[in-house]
Amino acid sequence: MSDLLRLSLLDLVTHLHQKQVSPVELMSITLDRIDATHDTLNAVVSRRERDDLLEDARASGDRIQRGEARPLEGIPLGVKDLEDVAGMTTSFASVPFRNNLAATDSTQVGRLRAAGAIVVAKTNTPEFGFTAITKNMLFGDTRSPWNPTRSPGGSSGGSAALLAGCVLPLVTGSDGGGSIRIPASFVGAFGLKPSYGRVPKGPSTRWDWAANAAFGPLTKTVEDGAFFLDIVAGHSEDDPASLPDPPFSYLQEVRRPLTEKLRIAYSPDLGYAAVQSDIAGAVRDAALALADLGHELTTIEGGPPQLGGEWSSIMYLDLAGVLAPFLPEQEDTITRFLMNGIRETRGIEPMAWDEMRRKRALLNQWTADLFRDYDLLLTPTVSFDPPPSRGPFPTEIEGREQPPAAAGALTIPFNMSWNPAATVRVGLSKAGLPVGMQIVGPRLRDDLVLRAARAFEQVRPWHPDWPSDYA
Repeated sequence: MSDLLRLSLLDLVTHLHQKQVSPVELMSITLDRIDATHDTLNAVVSRRERDDLLEDARASGDRIQRGEARPLEGIPLGVKDLEDVAGMTTSFASVPFRNNLAATDSTQVGRLRAAGAIVVAKTNTPEFGFTAITKNMLFGDTRSPWNPTRSPGGSSGGSAALLAGCVLPLVTGSDGGGSIRIPASFVGAFGLKPSYGRVPKGPSTRWDWAANAAFGPLTKTVEDGAFFLDIVAGHSEDDPASLPDPPFSYLQEVRRPLTEKLRIAYSPDLGYAAVQSDIAGAVRDAALALADLGHELTTIEGGPPQLGGEWSSIMYLDLAGVLAPFLPEQEDTITRFLMNGIRETRGIEPMAWDEMRRKRALLNQWTADLFRDYDLLLTPTVSFDPPPSRGPFPTEIEGREQPPAAAGALTIPFNMSWNPAATVRVGLSKAGLPVGMQIVGPRLRDDLVLRAARAFEQVRPWHPDWPSDYA
């Protein structure tokens, strides 16, 4: 494997801009790496033609030679197969959509392309992004570069496997219940679910009334994540929930030392999650590392209301409408548990929906109260090791029963509350697999979450320790 693909995104950009490597050379190395790793990872679901990609790379090389390089000039990009790329299929990993050709780029892809990135491939995801295991009836299961018998998580599992496996230097992800943070944790990468609206979604043919999902960085380092956010964040008329353009550069912000004393809350389980003991110990140790930097760390009891079941119902209701034109004729082509979830939502009474609204309001109040007293919250990102590549998830951990939506038990609350939440690698479990710590901040304080993540990364760096001997 070329050492180029082990570099951070920012280091690779520097190599290109300083003409230490050409975009054509980088693209050729990347395409060869995709071929060499595909049988092991199964993370790429479609790819543009090699000749077209090399032509794009030559055009990027010409811009660099003329001194007209854009921020991501010549960087190969993988796009999660829930997001549109003009001229490529957006299958949602679902059989009825296997020929769903996109006419336009998503806003995020358009901004990455305008910054010079070259779309190479679409990356695998569970069907419509449901579950934290990346497998589906169209493309099969994606596997982790750390241990190919295990899952890289989901729903951004294909992107995570390609990033951590040093195949693609830049990928997209989305997070509706942990779908950036869970795979980032499982593969030892940095992941950020920004404040809701920070990165615009769309253009879309449907109104996002559930308001859970966010686009955000899935990168090797925190600085890479801030750099990514600088390119894709900012208002878009195509997304009515999009936030105004940031008044500063996230990359500049993340490079500012975290000298102010922070009040940090630490919750080992949010009051309800069953957490593997070695993971609990690693995250507790990581929290103490932040305290050693001079911050005030307080262990808190209890947590927000459990919303895993309610979150699932909301997501299934959304999906029921999307799939309605294909049912019941194509029911056998839809993942069984998705169909089961859709059927269950059909029987939910109005009072039950109202109860979901009430619990989400209680969650909002819990986070509001918490961040009046504290600047940040730390938790484990996921409470157990990555499951087998085809599942299942564990139903209990060391004798304790798992709560609903167990993989997202610690991440889902902050999708529903709109708080920014990141994950950083804090070490390896007894099984030799990455462990993540979640850093949650007040709404709109993506900058503070990034700075705290960078401060931890500086005392406990994980890059450039990436798996390389799997293929």
